[in-house]
Amino acid sequence: MEPHVSIKNLRKVFNGNGPEPVAAIDDLSLDIPQGQFLAVMGPSGSGKTTLLHLIAGLAQPTSGDVVVNGTNLATLNDHQLTLFRRQNIGVIFQSFNLIPTLTTEENILLPVLAGFHDIDKAKLDAAVTQLLERLQLDHRRNHYPDTLSGGEQQRAAIARALLIDFATDSHGSLLLADEPTGNLDSANSDIICNLLKSLCQERNHTMVVVTHEPSVANYADRVIHLKDGRIAD
Repeated sequence: MEPHVSIKNLRKVFNGNGPEPVAAIDDLSLDIPQGQFLAVMGPSGSGKTTLLHLIAGLAQPTSGDVVVNGTNLATLNDHQLTLFRRQNIGVIFQSFNLIPTLTTEENILLPVLAGFHDIDKAKLDAAVTQLLERLQLDHRRNHYPDTLSGGEQQRAAIARALLIDFATDSHGSLLLADEPTGNLDSANSDIICNLLKSLCQERNHTMVVVTHEPSVANYADRVIHLKDGRIAD
């Protein structure tokens, strides 16, 4: 069985402010099996977030390949990449990125409200209700982001990333999270980590979490450390 994510000789070079280009990712190869919870750790500037963006197709590599579920992202044009990402990859950001003028429910529905999917309304309604209940946000359905706690905002962002997955009853999706507990206290951090872990186990999702917190990495099946754009261990 081929891995869910296969990265071969990946390199991402930025033209920095200095005289020499900077390789944020430097000839990195990595296979991530289906259903694995992978934590990516390393100091600031080690390439963690760049790697996550390359896996998500949010950035283009200088060279090398990123293959997700058998599809080489380099073979897709911008439109195809957008569709592929929305159908196969959920991205969870540290900053929540909730729209302040939308309610919790409307923020969760944003991928559909933006017109990227045509899903039966009954399935959408059922998915939203399931996610709100699962993430303990049902009582916050009609609240706006500025009335939510940090933990509630992060759970709403996770629900948004999972909407298409739940509405289409998909299993085996790829979920990418960039410091998902960075703005949370320890109690809310544990809630988020337990939720992500359970999604891997129950729905066979593959999870890649960038974190600098050992307590978060403890939830992972596997931990890699980056240093200067390479796997250190």
